[in-house]
Amino acid sequence: MTHRPIIISYILLIWFAISFITNLIGPLMPIAIQDFKLSLTMAGFMPFSFFLAYGLISIPGGLLIEARGARTTLFAAFALNFAGALAIALLPGYLSVVAGLFVIGLGMALLQVVINPLMRTAGGEQHFAFFSVMAQLVFGLASFLSPLAFKWYMQRPDVAAQPLAWLSFYWYFSAAFAVLALLNYKLPLPAVELKDDERAGNREAYRSLLRRWDVRLFFLGIVAYVGTEQSIANWMSQFLHSYHGLSATEQGAVAVSRFWGLMSLGCLVGLGLLKLLDSKLVLAIFSILAIACLALALYGSADVSALAFPAAGFFLSVMFSVIFSLGLNSVSQHHGAFSGILCSGILGGAVVPLLIGAIADRWGLRAGLSLVFVPLLYILSVGVWARPLVRNQTVYCAKNTPVPP
Repeated sequence: MTHRPIIISYILLIWFAISFITNLIGPLMPIAIQDFKLSLTMAGFMPFSFFLAYGLISIPGGLLIEARGARTTLFAAFALNFAGALAIALLPGYLSVVAGLFVIGLGMALLQVVINPLMRTAGGEQHFAFFSVMAQLVFGLASFLSPLAFKWYMQRPDVAAQPLAWLSFYWYFSAAFAVLALLNYKLPLPAVELKDDERAGNREAYRSLLRRWDVRLFFLGIVAYVGTEQSIANWMSQFLHSYHGLSATEQGAVAVSRFWGLMSLGCLVGLGLLKLLDSKLVLAIFSILAIACLALALYGSADVSALAFPAAGFFLSVMFSVIFSLGLNSVSQHHGAFSGILCSGILGGAVVPLLIGAIADRWGLRAGLSLVFVPLLYILSVGVWARPLVRNQTVYCAKNTPVPP
């Protein structure tokens, strides 16, 4: 494929855009609360609307790829993203932000559904693992840079005094999605043929899977993980401001940036550990350490809290991939349908932050964020009850596996 480097670069650019825009919500939350005079429950509807869209569109997105192909799915995603970002920029107000984030969430979910099989086709199956890791690194870089860009922009002298200055980001996002849509039209994208484990599956496949208790429990595991990740990322800046007086556009934004940066670093460390230890053990260890970090963040001093929140990101890093792989390795068929069920669990990022806001309005944000201990304990339990048909191969197992004659 003569255009392979250009197409792969385009896909990586999409990954960067997804991460950069998604992870702006965390540092934005305290500013939106102040600008729109929101209760914490009302603020919780911002991530709620965004991640609710993720949960609703994951399975239909897979069906759209099968019916209309990658290019049409990409165009639909960019159109939704453009419309949502433009609505926020043109109609500054709480309701338009919530509605706009929902529409952007629909587009982002479609993008995530389509770009993995597109990357596999464009880069070649033999290189898919390499390019997948590269995409995760690009995703992590964007998540690290997004809060820092927010900090830099909001601290500019010509911006700091302006009301609703952060709306400028959504003008830029609208322009970016228009450019990406144009590239989608111009680039010679390959036709994507979905593998069996990428297909959405038929109704009977979903019925068969949802009758299994372990499928439902793994779904709740993804709900628990995304709820934990997004609750910490979206509420830490407000917590640091409310309890320790730290600036949301300075120390709060830096803490969010470090959270995502350490999560990327944790992914690399996790890759190494999964070559040495059983994935269930890695999940259990990281869950316990994440619980410890959250406790320090909520009940420690300002300095401890500002370090412990980002440190939690390091230990959350392996949870999604381990839960996902344990789930898929626990069934012998219908992996595409099961992937759709698990991806729908991303709606945990909608539910848990909203519950935290409701609790925080009544008993305070420390009490609200204490709710995150519940999903973390559930994730810890996954490392106990999961019974995969296939376990991850470690260096030790490989050395002790007899070589067939």
